Amino acid sequence: MSRVFRLVLIKPSHYDDDGYVIRWYRSMIPSNSLASLYGLALDCDRRGVLGDDVSIAITAIDETNTRVRIDEIVRDFAANGNFGLVGLVGVQSNQYPRALDLARPLREAGIAVAMGGFHVSGCLAMLPDLHVDLQSALDLGVSLFAGEAEDRLDRVLLDAAAGTLEPLYNHMDDLPGIDGTPPPFLPASYVTKTLGGNTSFDAGRGCPFQCSFCTIINVQGRKSRRRSPDDIEALIRENLSQGIHNYFITDDNFARNRDWEIILDRIIKMREEQGLKIGLMVQVDTLCHRIPNFIEKCKRAGVTRVFIGLENINPDNLMAAKKRQNKITEYRTMLLAWKAQGIITYAGYILGFPNDTPDSIRRDIGIIQRELPLDILEFFFLTPLPGSEDHQTLHRKGVAMDADLNKYDLEHAVTAHPRMSQAEWEGIYGEAWSLFYTPEHMTTILRRAAATGVKTSSIAKLLMWFSTSVAVEKVHPLQGGVLRLRHRSDRRPALGLEPAWRFYPREAWGIVTKSARLLALYARLDRVRRRIEADPERRAYRDQALMPVAEDETEVLELFNQNDAARNAVRHAHHLAEVTQHG
Repeated sequence: MSRVFRLVLIKPSHYDDDGYVIRWYRSMIPSNSLASLYGLALDCDRRGVLGDDVSIAITAIDETNTRVRIDEIVRDFAANGNFGLVGLVGVQSNQYPRALDLARPLREAGIAVAMGGFHVSGCLAMLPDLHVDLQSALDLGVSLFAGEAEDRLDRVLLDAAAGTLEPLYNHMDDLPGIDGTPPPFLPASYVTKTLGGNTSFDAGRGCPFQCSFCTIINVQGRKSRRRSPDDIEALIRENLSQGIHNYFITDDNFARNRDWEIILDRIIKMREEQGLKIGLMVQVDTLCHRIPNFIEKCKRAGVTRVFIGLENINPDNLMAAKKRQNKITEYRTMLLAWKAQGIITYAGYILGFPNDTPDSIRRDIGIIQRELPLDILEFFFLTPLPGSEDHQTLHRKGVAMDADLNKYDLEHAVTAHPRMSQAEWEGIYGEAWSLFYTPEHMTTILRRAAATGVKTSSIAKLLMWFSTSVAVEKVHPLQGGVLRLRHRSDRRPALGLEPAWRFYPREAWGIVTKSARLLALYARLDRVRRRIEADPERRAYRDQALMPVAEDETEVLELFNQNDAARNAVRHAHHLAEVTQHG
């Protein structure tokens, strides 16, 4: 090889409310976008896409756990004659301002930069006339990539090598098949920077549902596209060979992957017949329990955690968001089915639907605590994300939305609510975490775990994480990590550089006080956990949430009698059951 093409793939983080980049010693969630582009780029190098005399030197940077040193990138590229490309990958709307700030000095140094991800793809899918600030990237000379890179990365690399990058590569009208394509992959040196050494892969893309707040259905489509079991076995074996055992399957709804069963059967064979250690986390919908053998095979395939798009318990709110597949009459049956397999349940819960008020949200959280066997509840603002139907509708109606894309992180109110002021909405969001994660309810969750065979040590760690992230670190738990690392110069340019005499003492004191607070909470939870584990009657524990579904519970549980919409949902479910029975 006589030439080296430098390819630096950066997954940007975004700024906190003080303007500092959110970065950790160990981050929580692996980036599948970064892994996907790395795997595709590795394949391009193996095939010699740029010619037999050109190798591709690939560097991957996840900014949530690795500092981006622009000065080093500029120096390395200059030493290589700027022969290469910096790819800003998987850029979400809240990461777009940070991505622009990273791109600006790179472009000033004459380095080719391309940007892709949900913000670019979603905006062009729903607002094709370059709204939501995409022009700012083009003005910098950043090349925009919309769509998926399978079978398309070759062209981008060839254009970058020739110095002829196009301003826009728009593939939104042609979503590729992914069967047989290079799978997501990251070397272990990158994976170990995530908590627990987790990596990720998408077994499929696309979701058949129509939730109006969702961007995925408009970016990845509603048709199921899948990797083959052979592809998935190969990527798992490659990761096992480098000591990686835990995987987050990033399909927005794995239960609607048409090949879920043959994929799980292949993994089951690897675990049960070959003795391979494999752990999985999946995302599913609230009707997944109706699929025969789905939950049981998830357990056998190594699923230990499941994320469920619960979203709300008010049927009126669910209908307003076109979340028609969520039936409150199915919630308990579904959650108890996962509990019966000893699998930890997470659920997302959206605050700010049209019928929400602070009082209704407080009431709903109480109902969930008493009547639904959930381990972890995650709260989000209802946010009109660019690329969603909600955003498209508000934009076309001229409804005011916050111009600062950094706030589109599901943790801020970015448009007006019909029944709450912004202060009330933001106030109940912060309060919701403390309402759900009370000391008493965390004890209840631990008791339920012990009664259903879930590892209480795992639950205790999760409870500490989710109960403190917003209050202590002021970020959502999914943006959290271990040991926050803030660098004085990694601040949003408009906010300026803080003086060293203020910045460093505050950061040092913050580390000490936060660590003390977290250690105290964990010590308390661990004492409670040990006491529960020592109870010989722990498996006999039952509360309302763990009680089997009863025929008359729709008459007595508050979940089904909270309002007219809930009662109507129950009547509709009973009617369907009668029609089905006599049909």
